[in-house]
Amino acid sequence: MAVISSQTDSVMVLEVQTGLTATGSPILSSRSINVKAAAADQDIFDVATAMQALSEYPLISVKRENHFDLAAE
Repeated sequence: MAVISSQTDSVMVLEVQTGLTATGSPILSSRSINVKAAAADQDIFDVATAMQALSEYPLISVKRENHFDLAAE
C-alpha cells in the first residue's frame, strides 16, 4: 500500500539558555513559533537570529520541525 504525505505546517524552535543550575549546568528553555511551510531555511534562521538580538538570553540552537499528514493512497 502506498502512502501519500502532505505537509501541514512548519515550526521554528528556538532554544535559549536562561541561567545556570547550582552545579553550573545550563538551564535551557525553548519556544516554538509557527512559520509558513514554504519558508526557506535561511529565512527562518535569519528571523531567529534577529529575534535573539531582542532577547536577554543567548541563543543556543535553531531547529525547524516539519509536520506531515500521512494517508493511504
